Amino acid sequence: MLTGRMMDFPLTLTHFLDRARTFFGDAEIVSRQPDKSLHRSTYADFSRRTRQLAEALTRLGVKPGERVASLCWNHTRHLELYFAVPSMGAVLHTLNLRLHPGDLAYIARHAEDRVIVVDRSLLPLLEKFIGEVPGVRHVIVVPDDGPVPEGRLDYERLLAAEPGAFVFPPLDERSAAMLCYTSGTTGNPKGVLFSHRSIVLHTLAECMADTFGIGEADAVLPVVPMFHAAAWGMPFAALFTGAKIVLPGPHLDPASLLDLMAGERVTLAAGVPTLWLGILALLDQAPTRWDLTSVRGMLIGGSAAPQAMIEGFELRHGLRVTHAWGMTELQPVGSIARPRPRHQGLGPSERFALRATQGYALPFVELRHVSDTGEVLPRDGTTMGELEARGPWVASSYFGDEGADRFTADGWFKTGDVVTLDAEGFVRITDRSKDVIKSGGEWISSVALENALMAHPAVLEAAVFAGRDAKWDERPLAAVVFKPGQVATPEELAAHLSGHFAKWWLPDDYLFLAQIPRTSTGKFLKTKLREEHGDHLLKKARGER
Repeated sequence: MLTGRMMDFPLTLTHFLDRARTFFGDAEIVSRQPDKSLHRSTYADFSRRTRQLAEALTRLGVKPGERVASLCWNHTRHLELYFAVPSMGAVLHTLNLRLHPGDLAYIARHAEDRVIVVDRSLLPLLEKFIGEVPGVRHVIVVPDDGPVPEGRLDYERLLAAEPGAFVFPPLDERSAAMLCYTSGTTGNPKGVLFSHRSIVLHTLAECMADTFGIGEADAVLPVVPMFHAAAWGMPFAALFTGAKIVLPGPHLDPASLLDLMAGERVTLAAGVPTLWLGILALLDQAPTRWDLTSVRGMLIGGSAAPQAMIEGFELRHGLRVTHAWGMTELQPVGSIARPRPRHQGLGPSERFALRATQGYALPFVELRHVSDTGEVLPRDGTTMGELEARGPWVASSYFGDEGADRFTADGWFKTGDVVTLDAEGFVRITDRSKDVIKSGGEWISSVALENALMAHPAVLEAAVFAGRDAKWDERPLAAVVFKPGQVATPEELAAHLSGHFAKWWLPDDYLFLAQIPRTSTGKFLKTKLREEHGDHLLKKARGER
């Protein structure tokens, strides 16, 4: 073999820091505080503070490979942790502040966290589980809403004591950089250990014009939490390109986010569908209140986005939604739904339908779908099977080696998503394998029914799940939340669906709720719906309420 004569230059996050300091020192970081005031700094400030943080952590005894946990909202200091910890050779472990304290205790023990950095406003949550994590040597408090209590280390005082002359060591690009845990809706959460190399390659893919297209001219707003799946990699892409980054802190209500988008002239924002549904509803109520002419795109992922929402943003407000798919095990982005030049001749309805899919794979990511027996299925757009993925930022195993059954013998990761794949590679999720409704041996797609229900003018949110049935084992039930001041009868909702689905697909009943339960990452929690309402049809058949 004749080998190439190119330098073996390591793909590590230290290059991101050097690049930001050299070329983008005046780029802005805007961070919203708990009192809603805005903290402004630059990448030059950020570069100095990351070195001070690395010095402080080294002085506290943090060694290469050790885990430093964060329990923080999206803000500037959390961004400093994103880069200082991995660049000094340690591993940043982001704790999901929406999890139950018992789950947080399990995760922190499993990760073997040695230091926890926590927002002062989140100290009450930390105190509920810190006693169950004996390996923690230090707790560092970010003074986000007041003075640091006695007995705890003050983040700002630690940094102020350091000169900021830390020299980041040379690192192996395959060394661990970040540890993120799955949400654990089935079984214990599982750790996914990102490497420097995987983060760098994922970042390069996100910056491509046909993916996220993040560049220096952008003002990026990651509404997706920095404690979940690395905020979809957006903080890394922003620093790499010199884009302005806007961080919302704890204020994630639609009005606060719209104020931030308009006030900071955000160009690209990202979040889960449930968040954008609330924003769309508020824009429909007050369409001229916010100037959003700077916004070139809104990225939606985490679960399937209803086509009606994509249409609503564009047709009523001139805002373009781009649908993406991924999961923590893919760091997390695996595909993106961007129509290709060949689709220019499609009509509006066909183009919206294409954009409502999960799109086609990012460069270097390969996707296939398989049957229950592992047979690779045809890409015909109709055959359903479980989606599998492989690529340089796809997990090869879990930290701690749990869940080995999620990885195939030939090197693919089993996502748990039930999908169709068409000839052009476009993925359409029909369900999660744990949520698919099997009625009389036939599969029914809850996602397709949900998207159709949310196209009804009175419906704000809808979740379809499996109800137990004496004859068919499972039948679809629909949980529906109406828009303020709007209502619809079960008969009207059934009539709305009947023109789009076979009769046996239609929900057997409709439950009208004030709110649909959610997971810690904002997805509909169908396990809770099944737990509380799974026997609804059996009770109804017996004449019970």
